[in-house]
Amino acid sequence: MKYGFSVPTRGPLSAADSIVSLARHGEEMGFDFIGVSDHIIIPSDIRSRYPYSVSGEFAGADPGECLEQLTVVAFLASVTSRIGLLTSVMVLPHRNPVHTAKALASIDVLSGGRLIAGCGVGWMREEFEALGAPPFERRGAVSDEYLRAFKELWTSDDPSFLGDYVSFQGVRFVPKPLQKPHPPLWIGGESPAALRRSGRLGDAWYPIGNNPRYPMETLEQIGRGMEVVRRHAEEAGRGADAVSLSYSAGWYRDSGAERGADGGRRLLTGDADDVAGDISALAKAGVDHLSLGFLSDTLSGALEQLGRFSSVVRPRVAV
Repeated sequence: MKYGFSVPTRGPLSAADSIVSLARHGEEMGFDFIGVSDHIIIPSDIRSRYPYSVSGEFAGADPGECLEQLTVVAFLASVTSRIGLLTSVMVLPHRNPVHTAKALASIDVLSGGRLIAGCGVGWMREEFEALGAPPFERRGAVSDEYLRAFKELWTSDDPSFLGDYVSFQGVRFVPKPLQKPHPPLWIGGESPAALRRSGRLGDAWYPIGNNPRYPMETLEQIGRGMEVVRRHAEEAGRGADAVSLSYSAGWYRDSGAERGADGGRRLLTGDADDVAGDISALAKAGVDHLSLGFLSDTLSGALEQLGRFSSVVRPRVAV
């Protein structure tokens, strides 16, 4: 099992010195990757429903602050030396695909091959419109095409692509990413379309557990979702083992249990032994990367949580 955490892109802990401290301490404590979320602009009037809260409200709407994801990932590459760098997740239609492929390849080269390209289709119509992105209703088809274009640019000596939303030919794309055949593509999302995309185009399925519409909060739900992903991989001629399983649990808590939607103890909450047991069970279920949320309003609090996981919880995991 490999472990990761996220650094904030808004609020007081998004200051440069705080991000550096979190990243370096996480690396020193043995974490394997750092995640960075993605918003470019926050509209002042958001009517789109946020998928990861029961109310549908987006907590980041006020005051609308956000650092740009790829800039933060490149910054993290410059202040760390070993830890993986995850876009968690990059909204594919927000950026020109050729430019994005080049930016991601550049980060992979300059970081020494540490990029993990987490990708998703997005949920906020108003942000799409503010950015002049392709039509929100077509975001799934656009994302699939962009992923195929990335692979073509990253792996072909004479890349060419003819699609509905991206086309190119007669170009040189150098340098290629350091990782071969390309940086791992983790596909975020819990919907049937996301599971299909993961199986057909991804190197890993990367669900967030707390989607009220498509919950992935229990081992059974995660297992059923992964069965669907594997089926799509087989149908695409890739083989059932072509896609691995990563999991994001932003609600992680080792200082007290929460009640899950099924009425029992919520996965990855409780005391250190509870959480360690859950991690062991997730590993047995096939999860090989686990992203945890260490929530605090202060730098000292966040560092304390990182340290507690590394020194108290992780040694109890039976894997």
